[in-house]
Amino acid sequence: MRKTLLLASAMTLIIGLVGCAPTASADEVRSDEPRQAATSLPANELTELVNGNNMFAFDLYRQVRQGADNLFFSPYSISMALAMTYAGARGDTAHEMAGAMQFYLPADSLHPAFNYVDQQLATRGEGAQGKDEKGFRLNVVNAIWGQKDHAFESDYLDVLARNYGAGLRVLDFKTQPEPSRVTINEWVEEQTESRIKDLIPQGAIDSLTRLVLTNAVYFNAAWESQFKESATAPGVFQLIDGRDLTVPMMRQTAYFGYGEGAAFTVVELPYDGNELSMVILLPDEGQFEAFENALDNDVLRDAVNDLQRTRLDLTMPKFRMETSFGLNDALADLGMKAAFDPATADFSGMDGTRDLYITDVIHKAFVEVDESGTEAAAATAVIVGTTSVPADPIKVTIDRPFLFLIRNIETGTVLFLGRVMDPS
Repeated sequence: MRKTLLLASAMTLIIGLVGCAPTASADEVRSDEPRQAATSLPANELTELVNGNNMFAFDLYRQVRQGADNLFFSPYSISMALAMTYAGARGDTAHEMAGAMQFYLPADSLHPAFNYVDQQLATRGEGAQGKDEKGFRLNVVNAIWGQKDHAFESDYLDVLARNYGAGLRVLDFKTQPEPSRVTINEWVEEQTESRIKDLIPQGAIDSLTRLVLTNAVYFNAAWESQFKESATAPGVFQLIDGRDLTVPMMRQTAYFGYGEGAAFTVVELPYDGNELSMVILLPDEGQFEAFENALDNDVLRDAVNDLQRTRLDLTMPKFRMETSFGLNDALADLGMKAAFDPATADFSGMDGTRDLYITDVIHKAFVEVDESGTEAAAATAVIVGTTSVPADPIKVTIDRPFLFLIRNIETGTVLFLGRVMDPS
């Protein structure tokens, strides 16, 4: 059995209406613009986008981590959905969103840059193996859902169509909020191959909802080097408080990317096709909190740039976790305050009015790692022989809390980010 990775994420942004402003009647609102083919992007713009997205990932990580809890989420999905929202923001709302999200490119460059990265991801894994007979999959899809009689700006819908491939799907939030919620949840479930269910909870969509933006990411790939079930055995994992925990530990000896930084070890496990990888960051004993506090895009970039292909005797735990949390407060703490305030929010780029504001941002995630592979899902609602005798392998044992991420090797884009504090 090959080692596999199965990842799914979905992002939904729920936009509520302030009061009961009049809306135009329309059976369907849809842009006729086709998605633009993105075959190239200036190197400086790609760097600006990826660095900004990754800096946001670590900023948000610091906001949502709590105590000794496990954590897993998809910063890429969050960035993409909020970029679609940002396309309709104006004034201070747009300024705050750009600052919080680390959007450094001007809007006319930002959205095409997202389009380029998205389409580059779609080309990954050609001919590579997946968990099943369907082969490697890395699918990123977007959709927007609008109130059937609400008039949206054609320029806004054009931006979403050209750069995110998102067409507007008409629902009746006013009179059928619950059926609308179910419809969107079913779409998310379908796009993530049933890994994310009931993304939007009851009550999050009501009669004042006017727009819901959704992003779903699904990833299914085989490990390049597999673990064997027969090598798995009980082992000790030391918790952050010093207690020892006995958990199933997987083991294999193979060549991996390996490096040592100031007070941490880094190991990169590539997936079949060698275009995506899992990067494990293992702080030295007693250094977890200090390392976690210092971790940012620069630390990650230096760590992966210094990786050397090294023969390792690698031991790591099987683990499974589920996380769920709201992101309103975290995003507001990063400086994105006006978007959540009905008195100050300006999303006039969406419909020409000042009546819209974000009512909810909710994230839900799941990940499981074992011998047969890694299965993960994340959803957000905003409403990785030798011809001579090999050297002795370096022994790396992941037996204490560690951080991990899934990244696109070529661009460095962080798709998923998490930590394991208790693998049981």
